[in-house]
Amino acid sequence: MTNIAKGLEGVLFTESRLTFINGTEGILTHLGIPIQEWAESSSFEELSLALLDGKLPTGAELAAFDAELRANRALTPQLLEVIAAMPRGVHPMQALRTAVSYLGLLDPQAEETTEEARRAISVRMIAQFATVIAAIHRAQQGQEAVAPRQDLTHAGNFLYMLTGREPSPEQARLFDIALVLHADHGMNASTFTAIATSSTLSDMYSCITSAIGALKGPLHGGANEAVMDMLDEIGTPDKAAEYITGKLDRKEKIMGVGHRVYKYFDPRSRVLRDYAEHVANKEGKSRYYQILETIEKTVVDRLGSKGIYPNVDFYSGTVYSDLGIEKEYFTPIFALARISGWCASVIEYTRDNRLLRPDAVYTGASDQHYVPIEQRGEQELQRAEG
Repeated sequence: MTNIAKGLEGVLFTESRLTFINGTEGILTHLGIPIQEWAESSSFEELSLALLDGKLPTGAELAAFDAELRANRALTPQLLEVIAAMPRGVHPMQALRTAVSYLGLLDPQAEETTEEARRAISVRMIAQFATVIAAIHRAQQGQEAVAPRQDLTHAGNFLYMLTGREPSPEQARLFDIALVLHADHGMNASTFTAIATSSTLSDMYSCITSAIGALKGPLHGGANEAVMDMLDEIGTPDKAAEYITGKLDRKEKIMGVGHRVYKYFDPRSRVLRDYAEHVANKEGKSRYYQILETIEKTVVDRLGSKGIYPNVDFYSGTVYSDLGIEKEYFTPIFALARISGWCASVIEYTRDNRLLRPDAVYTGASDQHYVPIEQRGEQELQRAEG
């Protein structure tokens, strides 16, 4: 009997030096460094460069990379016109997918697939994703795009372009940490999709557009939106335990709980929980955080023994909400962070590229013959009668 790895679970297809995950013990590292240390001590800019180059940068290297990002933030008038012309009410991920594809039309280097070209394109995309997403948000609100500023950090600049208001240092740092936590996560569905596209030696923009399509699905990038929907449905903290208990009794899925890899607490969720608690306490114990506390306790009491715990999506939504970001933009923000991991993984894989070509077990009919179209109705009638 042939064993089929549904969802490719447990299938090893390549090697990587970027990210290590031990789901049983709740460990996540980039370049061997725990995610908690990246979140506490680093920045999205530094982690992005470290992933691209596979090493911790020097101060001079980081300064040069940061300057390159700042210099590439602005979008062309043509792209801004395309974004402004998009229909109102489209899903932001649809808009992002189209905008990134259009970026490729404007880049004279787009068709180059050398490692040097892929890296140069990666830097531009990392810089421009923030501007694109902010411009989409503004256009969908009927507002003019806010031009990027070179004096703000990557995270701070995004919040500024999104709202038109300069964020506080604390807000900018909180969002920076959220980007760090989402920058890469091994061979997830969108990263695998980007690699599969790159394995054909397709261009970088096609690889990333493919990844955006995979991330758009609710089983991958949309879970944090669903968590916020659940919180709104619960309404008040006093209803949370009964609501979750009822769902568990009916064996219904709790959004933001459980993970394909982690059988213990997702280490990213622990970091975000601390920051969500900090924001909640500062603002007088927000309603969302109180509900999340109750849900976590109820779920862990009931399901912790089965290895089911809150994941990174559980707390990320409430952190974004506290920053004034609408839930429809949670998944684009996921892409804003994951662009670094996507690009780094594509570059790494293509150094020893092999076209991905899996197989499937055939379960269809055999010993069949072609039936002329004029005889098929008669054949179907005979089958129905007999």
